[in-house]
Amino acid sequence: MQSHRDLDVWKMAMNLVSEVYRLTKEYPKEELFSLTSQIRRSAISIPSNIAEGAARSGRKEFIQFLYIALGSCAELETQLLIARNLGYPGDEELFNHLLRIRFMLLGLIKNLKKT
Repeated sequence: MQSHRDLDVWKMAMNLVSEVYRLTKEYPKEELFSLTSQIRRSAISIPSNIAEGAARSGRKEFIQFLYIALGSCAELETQLLIARNLGYPGDEELFNHLLRIRFMLLGLIKNLKKT
């Protein structure tokens, strides 16, 4: 691996951020500084932690940041479910995209723990 940009999971997470921004543009303006902001921060946190971990010197640190990215996946899923419960626009494909990222992160962690 040359850098985080070579990781498919990072690329997928970057696409997820774009999808989240498109979706949350449709949320009510009064949510801009609360739920919309939280959802966007959670989404941004996923590729950011993958990148930061990949830039660290050790495998153990990388794994730690991948776990943080996993936590951000769970946080984002929860916030999207809250938005759905409030009747805000949603996209089932976004949940599928998030699930694929979660599985990829778990696979990468498992792989890194082997070596």
